[in-house]
Amino acid sequence: MRTWDGQPIAPEPPFGATVVVYRRMDAGVEYLLLHRAHEGPEYEGDWAWTPPSGARHPGEPIDGCAARELFEEAGLRADIRMVSAATAEWAVFVAEVPADALVTLHDVEHDRFEWVWIDEALARCKPRTVADGVALAARSIGDFA
Repeated sequence: MRTWDGQPIAPEPPFGATVVVYRRMDAGVEYLLLHRAHEGPEYEGDWAWTPPSGARHPGEPIDGCAARELFEEAGLRADIRMVSAATAEWAVFVAEVPADALVTLHDVEHDRFEWVWIDEALARCKPRTVADGVALAARSIGDFA
């Protein structure tokens, strides 16, 4: 198996990681979503908006994958915490960043980012499996019932 850009994917689960990045603002918790550039800037369908995420390389520890993807896709370094089982097909992590954290898109995979409230994050993240990961992360920090 290979990624969209030809990189090898680990042959055993977890195959990759999502890092749900959040920041605490005066009005509440905001979540970082990245817009994938593959289908163009107006595309809003499946996989258009996601948290930083990506495939695990063969032999790469899952937490190393999460940290790498967070930096590659958003230019962020942060403490990450796993909120799903490491034996799942796809691991979910959370990372809190300061309110003034500087997001920088380092790759051609994404064309923009937005900070959004939980309801907006859940509405934009499609298919449902992506929104489920965001909801799991939000519940783990006490921001979603």
